[in-house]
Amino acid sequence: MQGESHGSHQTVAIEPGAEHEAHAAAPSAFDGDAQHGSQLTRRGFLQSALAAATLAQAPQALAQPKPAPVAATLAPPDAPPQAVVLNINGQDHRLTLEPRVTLLDALRETLAMNGTKKGCDRGQCGACTVLVNGRRVNSCLTLAVMAEGDRIVTVEGLAHGGQLSPLQTAFIEHDAFQCGYCTPGQLCSATALLDEMRAHSASAATPDVRQQAVAWSDDEIRERMSGNLCRCGAYPNIVSAIRSVAAGKV
Repeated sequence: MQGESHGSHQTVAIEPGAEHEAHAAAPSAFDGDAQHGSQLTRRGFLQSALAAATLAQAPQALAQPKPAPVAATLAPPDAPPQAVVLNINGQDHRLTLEPRVTLLDALRETLAMNGTKKGCDRGQCGACTVLVNGRRVNSCLTLAVMAEGDRIVTVEGLAHGGQLSPLQTAFIEHDAFQCGYCTPGQLCSATALLDEMRAHSASAATPDVRQQAVAWSDDEIRERMSGNLCRCGAYPNIVSAIRSVAAGKV
């Protein structure tokens, strides 16, 4: 670089290419190496743009109405309790129950008749079997209000005057139970079985449904008791107890 002085003025001559080098040496505001030394950086620019976009959308979000809670709109109304009279073991019981209460829960929870057991609560094990008008039903699948006006018999009603029924006595003599949890349902079901066979009612195991009399075979008894499960495996003794009552040996 050459310079000439003319009086008080000084002229500076710049060599070709030196101007480009001077600009290249100056730091840029968007250069990553100069972010700390500049007031406007790439990171600051992006943060400012994001904040501005968020603030622009805030009034629209606040102006939109809030949706109604789904649970509050879809919840079904509670069914009001209603009065019901149940005849159980020859005695009327006046109760106030919700229509959805099962006969099993009414017996156990409301009347404290705990002889009827709750097993699967799906009508598969038979532990909750009771008699309604002489027919065996699963009380866990029967609504209590449906049994109003019917004659209900539970295991507590099989004995009369403190005297066990012949079937209860046979269960004891033949050791037809172990833990005893399924025994109330077994007794109620076997009681109805005896009445069905004495009335010559056929089953799926009856060889000839045209015959008036039904043979008291083991297959016939097993078929009619197949709806009652015994997890202890006392099935042979249960069959023996029923056969002994059918033959009049108890």
